[in-house]
Amino acid sequence: MTTYKSLIIAIGAITASMPVHSEQALDAEGLYKERACIACHGAEGKMPVMTEYPKIAGQPAPYILAQMKDIKSGVRNNAHAVAMKNAMHLINDAEMAVIAEWLAGLPK
Repeated sequence: MTTYKSLIIAIGAITASMPVHSEQALDAEGLYKERACIACHGAEGKMPVMTEYPKIAGQPAPYILAQMKDIKSGVRNNAHAVAMKNAMHLINDAEMAVIAEWLAGLPK
């Protein structure tokens, strides 16, 4: 077997053994920090860096998720959405849902 074929087989074996992430397995608080949400909305969504940015902790999860999706898709497009749209390419739908649920569970 050539080195190339051995490498492909090894990569396939490693990939097959990697856990598939479900929404429950994602770390919402870690994602919130890693995906730059904390930069504008503050720790746990309670202390935005600008008064115009919303406090998002304790808001209903469906509302938070809808806002994220609308900003990412461009449906919501106002002056404040522009800054968030630039960060939304970093986050996928599953991560959005996990973050929305986590934020909804936090006290306002």
